[in-house]
Amino acid sequence: MRLLFFVALLMCSVSLVSGAEDLEGAFDGTVRPFLKTYCVSCHNADDAEGDLDLESDRDVTSVVTHFRKWMVVMDRLEAGDMPPEDAEAHPTPEARKRVIEWIAGVRQKEAKRRAGDPGIVLARRLSNAEYNYTIRDLTGFDLQPAKAFPIDPANQEGFDNSGESLAMSPSLLKKYLDAARHVSEHLVLTPSGIDFAPHPVITETDRDKYCVNRIIDFYRRQRLQYVDFFYALWQYQLQHTAGDAETRSLREFASSQGLSPRYMEMLWNILNVDAAQDQATDQAADVGPLAALRIMWRRLPSGNTPDDADQAKRQCQRMEDFVQTLRGRLVPEVENLTTPEVHQGSQPLVLWKNRQFVANRRRYAGGISDVGDLGSLLELKPGSAEARAMALPDDEPRLQGYERTLETFCSVFPDTFLVSERARVYLDPKEEKERTGRFLSAGFHSQMGYFRDDGPLVELILSDEERKELDRLWLELDFVTSAPMRQYAGFIWFDRTDSRFMRDSQFDRFRAEDKDCTSEAKVRALAEAYLAKAERVGGNPPALEAIAFYFEDLSRTFRRLERLKRESESVQLDAVVRFAERAYRRPLTDAQRQSIRSFYRHLRESDGLEHEDAIRDSVVAVLMSPNFCYRLDLPQQRVADAAHQDVEPLDDFALASRLSYFLWASMPDQQLRDLAASGHLHQRDVLRSQVVRMLVDERSQGFVNEFVGSWLGFRQFQQHNGVDRNRFPQFTDELRQSMYEEPIRLFNEIVRTDGSILDLLYANYTFVDRALAEHYQFPTDRLDDQQDGWAKVDGVDRYGRGGLMPMAVFLTKNSPGLRTSPVQRGNWLVKYVLGEHIPAPPAAVPELPSDESQLGELTLREALQRHRADPSCAACHDKIDSFGLVFEQYGPIGERRETDFGGRQVDSHVRFPDESEGTGIEGLRDYIRRSRQSDFVDNFCRKLLAYALGRSLELSDETAIDQMTASLASNGYRLQHAIEMIVTSPAFLNKRVKAEF
Repeated sequence: MRLLFFVALLMCSVSLVSGAEDLEGAFDGTVRPFLKTYCVSCHNADDAEGDLDLESDRDVTSVVTHFRKWMVVMDRLEAGDMPPEDAEAHPTPEARKRVIEWIAGVRQKEAKRRAGDPGIVLARRLSNAEYNYTIRDLTGFDLQPAKAFPIDPANQEGFDNSGESLAMSPSLLKKYLDAARHVSEHLVLTPSGIDFAPHPVITETDRDKYCVNRIIDFYRRQRLQYVDFFYALWQYQLQHTAGDAETRSLREFASSQGLSPRYMEMLWNILNVDAAQDQATDQAADVGPLAALRIMWRRLPSGNTPDDADQAKRQCQRMEDFVQTLRGRLVPEVENLTTPEVHQGSQPLVLWKNRQFVANRRRYAGGISDVGDLGSLLELKPGSAEARAMALPDDEPRLQGYERTLETFCSVFPDTFLVSERARVYLDPKEEKERTGRFLSAGFHSQMGYFRDDGPLVELILSDEERKELDRLWLELDFVTSAPMRQYAGFIWFDRTDSRFMRDSQFDRFRAEDKDCTSEAKVRALAEAYLAKAERVGGNPPALEAIAFYFEDLSRTFRRLERLKRESESVQLDAVVRFAERAYRRPLTDAQRQSIRSFYRHLRESDGLEHEDAIRDSVVAVLMSPNFCYRLDLPQQRVADAAHQDVEPLDDFALASRLSYFLWASMPDQQLRDLAASGHLHQRDVLRSQVVRMLVDERSQGFVNEFVGSWLGFRQFQQHNGVDRNRFPQFTDELRQSMYEEPIRLFNEIVRTDGSILDLLYANYTFVDRALAEHYQFPTDRLDDQQDGWAKVDGVDRYGRGGLMPMAVFLTKNSPGLRTSPVQRGNWLVKYVLGEHIPAPPAAVPELPSDESQLGELTLREALQRHRADPSCAACHDKIDSFGLVFEQYGPIGERRETDFGGRQVDSHVRFPDESEGTGIEGLRDYIRRSRQSDFVDNFCRKLLAYALGRSLELSDETAIDQMTASLASNGYRLQHAIEMIVTSPAFLNKRVKAEF
């Protein structure tokens, strides 16, 4: 409405002041007398009703400085509700018009004079949300280090991302230090640099958990079920047989299914051997498990009927059962290695047994006589082709060929691809199966130790890159946890206690608690003493060999890790410097690099810190630097522009930060930094392409959460406790969270699809999970198929939903708890959605009963009508109440209802400010579409621009806002278009470096 007024005013060329008066003269001759007569008795420095002091501005300069309040004055004069009805004197329409025109003239003149002025954007600390998001993108984990910070205050526009509101106090600085230390506790030092864990990794237990879980996660990502491979091969064969020109290669098809291309090719070649051709080279090719498996493979359906897929899955499952059952029969048994006086659970003996298991993973180690009646074992139908193939031949040559097929079978189908957990391996396996194993455990008793057993996975399944990744993870397990050293200390302890082997006095100098127990000299000395005693008490050769190998292998491991730790110190310090460059969001100066290295050396040399502690403290120093904690937005060079000599363009790194904190609420990624380094980021086409990329990136969720939550005032709703849960037991924490997420998901849909911002008002769809669907009485059948439990539901107008206005989060937040509040709901709509300023109510306003069942015979509508009878209240309530009463069909927690708690029929029929009438949410939408849509668009543009710039709006922004609103109308009100206009605007690309021109 305000925008339409301005446009009409300017197009009609209304005289800004009468006669030859200029703005200053009109202020003294017309405006100040008007204010003195009609306004300042209430709006003065002492009373300032509605937070409005109109006595303090004595000239046009002061008016321009405080122009925000003069916009409120114009709104009130336009609406005709000021002075109020009970005022002693009222101005003539002509007098009112002159003041309105004067304010519009000031706006027009100042907006034109300041057009292109980017305004002062103060250096500021990161907001709590920005700090959390930035740490997430720096470390790779959502550590939430700012959760203990006090809530950030908001600026005049309602956002907490501006220098106007984000001050730094001594107590907050201490919290920043605590947060930086908390982040550093997640730091992991690796051979290649530094990394971060999702949890603190200070203790040995936490380091073990971090490294072990990464390996386990890698293992779990692998698809190793034979049925998956067989079924995928059947699907590929159908395409291959059909001769489809679009058919991908087998390796491409395997990758698309998330299966190993290497293993798929191996199985394809095994299953598709031509029997007749194979028979020519091997007279036993038609017998044995591979022959039986090929028979099953050839019996898979042709894929021509609808039931063939299910039938194929069942047949592939039978093939897997065949493989697993047979392979389980062919696993050789490994006995414990024993030797006199050495405990069977001693590490050298247990590790020997583990190595035998590894050696047998792909080996057929049994004799043909041990196979037995495999046909019966596999439950093959007597006389079937599979049974005949599995029957042992009578003649020796074919029997030897049969055994060769068993060797191939065991090699292709290992007894297991990997062992991810073990209990104690030296005890009875049946007993140990009842015990819980430990991830990657070597299977010791009362000792820690890891053992890698994934040979078939590496040899048959993994690509070269995956092998390198897995090798790296195992190396980092040893490096980060010092597991081999701790394992060796456990060996010494165990063999001095449970084993008793090392209780002789000759072993007294070897103790687990000695820091040098893993030194080369001590390991060699213990090995000699241990082997000497083992041989003296009658140790058998295999055990002596295993013991010697144990000491030699661990000593090599110790020396390798010691060398790696020495060599990695400089690498890790270099990584801290690179970390600082990412944290500072721009290239480091030589002085900054030197400062980081000097600080590290000081910690080592002067403070005596160990390398790891010095690295952690160096990271803390980086996170405490103003270059990380603050947004500085450094300019590039002075613009040679006489009109704006104090305006400077942002350099491309500052622009990258401004863009990323706008659209992600977080730091720039590598692509943005690369574009900044190239000097191309400021180009319009590059900026537009980055907007498109960044909005579809999952990090845009930061923009959605922070912008929408602050603009519409529901960011803290997850902690909302204003609902009486005895009266509303359905208001659970789960439902509260669902209410909070609904507007987030709606706006995210508009961001993701480059939709129209008008969907926020008029959308005939919304997003619900089960809790919200049941609350809204939606069908819930579609929710079962949704991965995250949420679904987009169309045609929700029949349930009284759609768009922001009837969402339960806003209806609940703006209710006192035991009744609805048309005042609060109406005020939210008018203020947050339509952008109209409503002054705070007078302090002495009487409150309505908190429970609508206590209203007596009055309806809430009638109680409000009495309230509006007070002239001092009527001016605001006439603007608010009708917008709130349309929601009376929604109860205190946004539920649909026909009667209130007093049993009275609810009435949502209202008369809007333009004297039109409507009923409920549909009537409200019709009114807004007809009379107030431009107010919504104007308000949205203002909020979006203020959020993007990180400051309150100024008169210099009025031209940009007018351009945005006009351009949006001709571009389908697309959100992306509004964002592109902002990021390519002078206000976004430049910076004013002085307070005034």
